[in-house]
Amino acid sequence: MLDIRMFREHADVIRADHDRRGLSHDEIDEVIRLDEAWRKARYDADQHRKKRNEAARGIAAAKKAGDDAEFQRIRAEVDSIAEEIEALSEVADGHEAERDRIRMSIPNVLHADVPVGEDEGGNTQHSVHGEKPAFDFEPKTHNDLIEMNRWVDLPRAAKIAGSRFYFLKGDLARMELALQQYTVDFIAARGYTFVQPPIMMNREAYEGVTDLADFESVMYNIQPDGYYTIATSEHPLTAMFMDEVIEPSLLPIRIVGVSPCFRREVGAHGQGDKGIWRVHQFTKIEQIIISHPDHSWDAHEELLTNCVDLWDDLGLHYEVVNICTGDMGTVAAKKYDLEAWLPGRGEYKEIVSCSNCTDYQANRLRMRYRTTEGNAAVHTLNSTAVATTRALVAIMEQNQLADGRVRIPDVLQPYMSGQEMLESCNW
Repeated sequence: MLDIRMFREHADVIRADHDRRGLSHDEIDEVIRLDEAWRKARYDADQHRKKRNEAARGIAAAKKAGDDAEFQRIRAEVDSIAEEIEALSEVADGHEAERDRIRMSIPNVLHADVPVGEDEGGNTQHSVHGEKPAFDFEPKTHNDLIEMNRWVDLPRAAKIAGSRFYFLKGDLARMELALQQYTVDFIAARGYTFVQPPIMMNREAYEGVTDLADFESVMYNIQPDGYYTIATSEHPLTAMFMDEVIEPSLLPIRIVGVSPCFRREVGAHGQGDKGIWRVHQFTKIEQIIISHPDHSWDAHEELLTNCVDLWDDLGLHYEVVNICTGDMGTVAAKKYDLEAWLPGRGEYKEIVSCSNCTDYQANRLRMRYRTTEGNAAVHTLNSTAVATTRALVAIMEQNQLADGRVRIPDVLQPYMSGQEMLESCNW
């Protein structure tokens, strides 16, 4: 969430950002009103404490003088003031809780470079990479390829877990493991520490990294324990420093994490989202940087460069887009997406999301670093490196042959004992 000082000192910046997003100022004004009411209640309570302390000093004098009537009068006055302090404190707490509840829902302030647009149609192309594959045959969708090669079993998974779960088999399953190992090696070689996070989080930590009002509907809630299975490894990897003051000498902290991820993916989706493109469980390799605020925009470009270099090495054709105001969520201040070309579908589809969240998550998580003037919020950044099921789809569709086989990217072949082609599974 935004620092409360933004509302006190730079409300015009937040209002201007809401104008870019096409949002009302009502919640901003309400936060400011509640903050002023909270501060007034706190001030009044402090004034009453001073009054109580002054009155209390007369108790000892009255007692020493043996003036029982004065003693009783002062004690009653002190008790009355104490009740007023308690009432004012309750009012202040109520204003603070409501202020922060609304503040949690107000989105981050966007970077000036974010294009203005109503929806994804307003996203702008940042760059294009690789050559669009050309075929002398009608390219198949990944759905066709996995069915003819028996690489994925959806019906049997549906029997035991429901729709949008899958069994991954044979060479495609082996290539999924190769993707994981290759990606971790690639990112770790650039100075990132490999971390495997928990796959469940409590509500407090989850509210620190995302807007649960928007995200909770796609998450699995584990009851009665009160945990959520993670929807992306970004969430636990960012929250691992919750309630900590980080020594500035440790910044930037660079992490590459691997985890299974779980999403309910509620709602209707088109035919093109069948197969393994949109599923309830998948593996994701994520990049995280916890940065000094002065360096976070350089770190954002670093994350994008890592993705571009990695996907270039996979030999795939894709574009990078700059996400517009109407397609931006609550948390990020700027976001790039990588969208791979899927020839079987004839369209680009998102495979990577790369975000700078500035201090928005850090304020929620109370993550700070030491400065000579006190503790200040760090900046948090995240980027997909590879979501393996979507990467498999892009590889299958771009590297397919007329007979339905798929050429394995050169960089993955050493992880598959030098094998050059994915062969069909025999059952």
